Amino acid sequence: MQELNYINIIYDSLSDTLMDILPIILIFVFFQWGVIRKGLPHWRKMLAGMGMVVVGLAVFIVGLKECIFPLGTTMAQQLSDPQFLMSDSPALNSLIDGNRIGAEFYLEVILFGFLIGFSTTLAEPALIAVALKAREISTGAISTLGLRVAVAFGVGIGVALGSFRIIEGSPLHYYIITGYVILMIQTYFAPKFIVPLAYDSGGVTTSTVTVPLLVALGLGLASNVPGSSPLLDGFGLIAFASLFPMISVLAYAMIQERFFSGVSDSAMK
Repeated sequence: MQELNYINIIYDSLSDTLMDILPIILIFVFFQWGVIRKGLPHWRKMLAGMGMVVVGLAVFIVGLKECIFPLGTTMAQQLSDPQFLMSDSPALNSLIDGNRIGAEFYLEVILFGFLIGFSTTLAEPALIAVALKAREISTGAISTLGLRVAVAFGVGIGVALGSFRIIEGSPLHYYIITGYVILMIQTYFAPKFIVPLAYDSGGVTTSTVTVPLLVALGLGLASNVPGSSPLLDGFGLIAFASLFPMISVLAYAMIQERFFSGVSDSAMK
């Protein structure tokens, strides 16, 4: 009976994915045949590849719904459960329901946010693709591993800070405005060749692996922290995950230019 239920879930996901991808297919077909007026080369291979994309996305979405979202939510709820916190700090028993608890009681949550942001970003396919292309175009001047670690460190710091914001209930725009002020200052002083790559690095972090876990983490944490609202406090981690990698990559390039001699603007010409 359970197997039949999973078959229905996968079938529904396949149907939804195909309908979502259909406009993209129609656009490509229209421009290929209606504008360029040429047939598709190796159309059989392309059709097979498109089928694999549809199946892969459908299975991936099922995995998100059945595993990633529940796992991230469960971990956040368990780590922020007052019963779990009280086991280490009896002083929490005196707190009134609905009052916010200080961030010092949630150090495990903040550490978990950093580690989950760091690890998921290292596994992000979009970041791997960008890092490989950056290394190829720069003829090795930009390290693939160095770029990935710099971006992952920025995401980890951003998620940890975002978790702290949810716990404290601070306004989101204060953090974002401050972060962008720092980013603008870095943009002026950083090596010019790294600026476009750093800005793109902030975008590739919000992709298939990172986003589902961060959404689940934010909502799970906001649902369980006393005084937090899932709607007001549960969202915003993705903004941190987009902003802080740009800061960390620019900082990485500035440090490397200042203390090491490997990367310079002339190396990129």
